[in-house]
Amino acid sequence: MKKTKKLTLCAVMISLALALNYLERFIPLQLLIPLPGIKLGLANIVTLIALYMLDAKSAFFILVCRCLMGSMFGGGVTGLMFSLTGGMLSVIVMCVTRRMRLFSVYGVSILGAAAHNIGQIGAAIVLMQSTYIGTYLPYLLLVALFTGFATGSAAAGVLRVMNAAGGKRRFT
Repeated sequence: MKKTKKLTLCAVMISLALALNYLERFIPLQLLIPLPGIKLGLANIVTLIALYMLDAKSAFFILVCRCLMGSMFGGGVTGLMFSLTGGMLSVIVMCVTRRMRLFSVYGVSILGAAAHNIGQIGAAIVLMQSTYIGTYLPYLLLVALFTGFATGSAAAGVLRVMNAAGGKRRFT
């Protein structure tokens, strides 16, 4: 893929991830799951698609840009710390599991969601200087099964459409 085309695609994906991140603020997931800080992780759909369509480097670039810009638009420094630690660990896990034939897009997404929660709990333990926050992790990991499956389903659907439209190139 040419550099200009790839850079343009990354810019579009960053914009889409920011839009999904903003949209997610209006989904009252806490009404269904009464746990503080629970989110679907809609922006992770874009990260997954980037990982499968482009490469790991592009997925990291999109994630870091989304986190930085998202914190400038309303997340603050604390939000940046949580989203970067969770996001970076998530992308690392997704990059590793993407290479294993054992995991489909769904499995990669679920493991990425779990890693994101682990990263955020780690950041919270460091920030608040209390290990008691770790007791919240099992609940987050249980929710990660469902949110990871949901975002994985959305990404799989997009990748299926891209495969059908792309002809020879397979993204999954």
